[in-house]
Amino acid sequence: MKNHKLLEVKDLKKYFQLDKGKTLKAVDCISFDIYKGETFGLVGESGCGKSTTGRTIIDLYDRTEGEVLFDGRNVHTLPEKEKLSFHRNMQMIFQDPYASLNPRSTVREIIAEPMEAHGLYRDKKEQLERIYQLLEDVGLNRDHANRYPHEFSGGQRQRIGIARALALDPEFIIADEPISALDVSVQAQIVNLLTKLQKEKGITFLFIAHDLSMVKHFSNRIGVMYLGHIVELTESKELYKKPIHPYTQALLSAIPIPDPDIEDARERLIIQGEIPSPINPPSGCVFRTRCPVAMEACATHKPKWQEVEEKHFVACHLYDKKFANDQGEVAATK
Repeated sequence: MKNHKLLEVKDLKKYFQLDKGKTLKAVDCISFDIYKGETFGLVGESGCGKSTTGRTIIDLYDRTEGEVLFDGRNVHTLPEKEKLSFHRNMQMIFQDPYASLNPRSTVREIIAEPMEAHGLYRDKKEQLERIYQLLEDVGLNRDHANRYPHEFSGGQRQRIGIARALALDPEFIIADEPISALDVSVQAQIVNLLTKLQKEKGITFLFIAHDLSMVKHFSNRIGVMYLGHIVELTESKELYKKPIHPYTQALLSAIPIPDPDIEDARERLIIQGEIPSPINPPSGCVFRTRCPVAMEACATHKPKWQEVEEKHFVACHLYDKKFANDQGEVAATK
């Protein structure tokens, strides 16, 4: 992992104003860095704010508060003349490969679109050769260039989406749940493809997913999100070996183990209840209404974001010395 911070997210908030004066707090003050050449995984249940985080980072959504710095430049205050260069260096792979591809355009036209928007490859022959190369890079061939999206399988369509994201040679790619709409057998193929492309091209990834088991194989570090907050962040191997936040522990315990004897014998940590609404999140710790070890302090105090071990960060009162004496006291505040 390199020491150069390519992306810095500082106290980022993204709120949506709804009818009757209500506010949906999709992303509520999160901070993390992504280093050049690494893959940072962002995981959590549906509705936790991870996709909104990705879209705010790439400036599809304007931020409510906070900063997003890409190579030292503030993404949301860039002059118009610099935004084209920024979008060339940061691209996105979307969750639904069919919805993100124009059904009326051929594969050739889909991949050529960002090139033309940025004024690249004015020579049509050179552009076509580049398109052929991109198709081969993602495991397709030049014969696919004149076909339409409906002629491909889900996995092939996602490969086309990846080729389009690569068309501008970006430094950084946000992969927003790129495998969740695919069959399990195809998911591994796409993850292997992204791994191969990263090694060959040195791309930095923000990999957004709800499946911790798949993120493990592609991420250097992982941040776990819950209801607009990051509750734990550490290196991938450390997270799977020693999860410390109750929410992370529950997510990992839900991953099935291939050995039936071990699977039947192990104890699972089950999260009770539904995710609260981001319109009216719980006071104190947002996870407390579903946490099996919640304390009185969890209802009244927001947990500090702290480094409890080297490069292992968590927001939980169980690891806050101030409340260390209260660890056995479980609150019934729901």
